[in-house]
Amino acid sequence: MIVPMKKISLVVLEKERKDALKALRKLGVLHVEEIQGSSEELASYKDQNSKIEKALAILTEIKLGKKETPKQTLVGKEAAFDIAKNILSLTDEKKSCFDRITNDSVELERFAKWGGVNPADFSELSEKNIHLALYEIPSDKYALIGEEAKTVVVSKDKSQTRFVLVSEKPFVVNERPEGIPAEAYQVVLPRISTDALKKEIADSKQRIGEIENELKASVQYKNALKDSVGVIAKDIELENLYAGMGIEENLSWITGFVPIDSMAKFESFAKEQKWAFAASDPSDDDAVPTKLKNNKFVSLIYPLTDFLGTVPGYHEYDISGWFLAFFTIFFGMIFGDGGYGALVTAVALICILKSVAGGKKVSPMLGLVLLLGVATMVWGAVTCTWFGLKPEQLPDWIVALSVPPISNAYEGVEWLPFWTSDASVGTLGTAQNLQIFCFTLALIQLCVAHLKGMARYITDKQHRLKFLGEFGSFVQLIGMYWVVLSMVVDGNVFPLMGGDVYGLPWGTISIALVAGGFALSFIFANYEGSVGKSILESVKNIISVLLGVVNVFSDIVSYIRLWAVGLAGAAISGTVNTFAGPLVGHAALFIVLIVLLVFGHGLNMILNLLSVIVHGVRLNTLEFSNHLGMSWAGFKYEPLSE
Repeated sequence: MIVPMKKISLVVLEKERKDALKALRKLGVLHVEEIQGSSEELASYKDQNSKIEKALAILTEIKLGKKETPKQTLVGKEAAFDIAKNILSLTDEKKSCFDRITNDSVELERFAKWGGVNPADFSELSEKNIHLALYEIPSDKYALIGEEAKTVVVSKDKSQTRFVLVSEKPFVVNERPEGIPAEAYQVVLPRISTDALKKEIADSKQRIGEIENELKASVQYKNALKDSVGVIAKDIELENLYAGMGIEENLSWITGFVPIDSMAKFESFAKEQKWAFAASDPSDDDAVPTKLKNNKFVSLIYPLTDFLGTVPGYHEYDISGWFLAFFTIFFGMIFGDGGYGALVTAVALICILKSVAGGKKVSPMLGLVLLLGVATMVWGAVTCTWFGLKPEQLPDWIVALSVPPISNAYEGVEWLPFWTSDASVGTLGTAQNLQIFCFTLALIQLCVAHLKGMARYITDKQHRLKFLGEFGSFVQLIGMYWVVLSMVVDGNVFPLMGGDVYGLPWGTISIALVAGGFALSFIFANYEGSVGKSILESVKNIISVLLGVVNVFSDIVSYIRLWAVGLAGAAISGTVNTFAGPLVGHAALFIVLIVLLVFGHGLNMILNLLSVIVHGVRLNTLEFSNHLGMSWAGFKYEPLSE
């Protein structure tokens, strides 16, 4: 259930607001409305948090050997911030060293064929009126240099000639000396001597090694940085509220929400603190947090919904129980293999027993995994699907567990519809029976959605006639179910017109139900106090209303994915067994056989898990939720706490 909330407006003395916030944090029941505060202290906290998170990311990337892993050292928040600043400083210095090495290496490469070059020597000679410039020219153009240019060749190869131009007069910037042809280009002197560049590279490499050792030593503070991030996050939260609280004269106020089952505790605490507050029911415009409260079994679904980040809105439905029930069935059908289910169940049981033996609380996730493993085993048993083996390869007692109309052991057998013994009506194979099972699941789940809608509106005096709109959708679903069976499964067994199921023409009835349900939905779906306005609203959106009929059909058909994806998984497991078959009985290839089976079936299990997330979750959060009118626009109740 979604726990009802009370909206709280709390008033305290302005001088006591920080103490009041700390007290509220200690109480841990008030979910504060979102506030955007602004202060220098808040900016400082955010800066600290940002630097520590960056430092933590750097330490996380450092890989240490077993002998290098230091014992964790815990320090306070301030010390952790200083450590983070030092880590960031070292990282920046390390980057500078790498940049220096790169730049210096480029310079050395540029002067590799010149030998040693020192700009200081050039400056010293210039003071003595001996001016030198370095030039390079294509070797076949060297003869173009005029006699007035005094040159000294330093090195020469087939492509380039390197020479020094000597002059008694200073060279004019941006002016080519006499006798130097356009083919020659001047070589800019290095920043420092080539020997100094080599030393700088060596020093930078040495410093990088020292920095890496210092960073490795800082790994001992990794847990301390993690803890400080949590502490500073609380400081940010508190300071943000402090800076954003409303103030007038000597009073300050804040608004939030308290679950109704915590109101007695809040009232008692407020009285003790001598605070003034007003409590009221939230309005439709309030952004109210959602707190779910269910029994332990239904709560098994929470790890999945937390992972997905799906939270129902405060005014929506809590479908945790239905989500768990149908997701369990969907998981079993998509995983589809009793052998895989046995492995999942065994792993879950081992982990649960390990937790119990260690005196630890059993994680809800382990409970969910155990439930899903058992569901997969049950589905594998009723369909006779075990590790992709053929029914004739399985013991007779396992085959006997299966349900014949949907069992692989009876593949090829044709079955009469349950309501007749007349073979002229038509027969159904295993695949068709499985499709019918999928569509029946669709009918049940989607009808549940509209039954919940009917239950909501029947007690709502203002919108009571919307009950008829939901009833129309409910009736339309029942009629469309037969249409789907006729168009997808078998038109002879499930004719659209006539038909005879226990003496009733269900084909004709289904068309009437679709038409009648559509009419009721058209008239009352948008009811807000006036039938006329409701009809007018439907007329305005006539295209969407008509497409709604198609959507009902497609929503039911969508559940066939349970059969199709399960069939694909079974085909993959069968293929793995086919590849492995020739290796059975060869002792020399035993290891290859095991590797092939483990890899093939392991990969199939991973693909099945992805399929569950894509398809099993979708049917709950899309098809089912659309019929409920849910948008999952809620956010979790997260009270101010220490």
